[in-house]
Amino acid sequence: MSKFKLSLTVQIIIAVVVGIAFGTIVGEWAGNLKFIGDIFIRLIQMSVVLLVMTSVISAIGEMARNNDENQLGLKVGAMTFFWIIFATLIASGLGFVLATIVRPGEGMQISETFVAEDTASLGFQETITNFVSTNIFSSMAAGDMIPIIVFSVLFGIGLNQWIKKSGDTSVLDLIKHTNNITLNVIQTVMKIAPIGIFALLANVAGTIGLAVIGPMIKYLGILFIGVAIVMVLMVFITAAICKINPAKMPKKFLDMSIIALTTTSSAIAFPTALKDAIEKFGVRRDIANFTMSVGMTMGSAGAAMSYVIMILFMQQASGVELSAIELLVGIFLAVMLTLGTITVPGGSAVVATFLATSLGLPVESIALIIGVDWFAGMFRTFLNVNNDAIVSMLVANSVNALDHDVYNNKKTVSAEAE
Repeated sequence: MSKFKLSLTVQIIIAVVVGIAFGTIVGEWAGNLKFIGDIFIRLIQMSVVLLVMTSVISAIGEMARNNDENQLGLKVGAMTFFWIIFATLIASGLGFVLATIVRPGEGMQISETFVAEDTASLGFQETITNFVSTNIFSSMAAGDMIPIIVFSVLFGIGLNQWIKKSGDTSVLDLIKHTNNITLNVIQTVMKIAPIGIFALLANVAGTIGLAVIGPMIKYLGILFIGVAIVMVLMVFITAAICKINPAKMPKKFLDMSIIALTTTSSAIAFPTALKDAIEKFGVRRDIANFTMSVGMTMGSAGAAMSYVIMILFMQQASGVELSAIELLVGIFLAVMLTLGTITVPGGSAVVATFLATSLGLPVESIALIIGVDWFAGMFRTFLNVNNDAIVSMLVANSVNALDHDVYNNKKTVSAEAE
């Protein structure tokens, strides 16, 4: 008889409930457990720098190995990236507005672990200058993420050029292997996530009691509202440009939406979404194959919104004031994280740690974000998957590859290759 085993997601949800209950009951004594949560966060921080560097470098270097011409043409590629970036910017901007208005992290009263540097006093020119490190090793030791990313991009470009000239991919292979090993380290660390989250939430609940539940609900509520608004907006933009009836879209989205909501995985929903883009929305097969594949990797408007809300949540929870420049940097990082550069398992813990470290924000509130991430993942994936189909329609329409008869159910086609 097989042993019953709880998934990591279920374990984390249990840890959230038990941690809040335990902290509320025992009060301030729960603070004695905080060091356990701190160790969990440090284990993640320990790997973040190496993960970011190897992810960025390998992503740029890989372009040289796959330097084949796009048979679909420059216009299809350009339009695909345009609409992906358009939706991502809309989602991240809306997330910022909603989090600023609702202020989900307010009232947490979390003590500051890291103190953000006052970039406002440095001035714009000095802030930008500090994005470039004079010593990358000192930046790595200090966890200065912006200079690390700048260096990684330049190193990736240099590696790309080297591969094109020499054909030698040994350095790229080494970096990719290092990236995979680092991901395995993070996966190992995430196995103790329930213990770390229990300790962190027990400490927070012991300080402020059941009031900790409010911010978690507001965080999810903002994300739900934001996803709904972006979906409605993109549907009507698509209807206007493609000259279609938007009332028919909800039913066409149904199958891919159910899979996205229940699995919280764009990769698992991809086959269904691709099939529906062709058979229900009328996107020509070759266009759908390209746009949906790129969308699965880069089309993460839901994630962009979630990451921006994370930043505001952590700022408000700690009372740290971020300058306008720091907020812009944070939004830029949130957008970049969604464009396929950094992919991590169970990503919220690493992403939240990365953003907090980059902006000098306390990390205690990360436990709340991780604790509700499965629910947040439902909303993120729903928007990511459905928006990929929308982008595919918009791109197909721009090159006269959208079959209105298929969309209007007057004609049937098969996604199977002929």
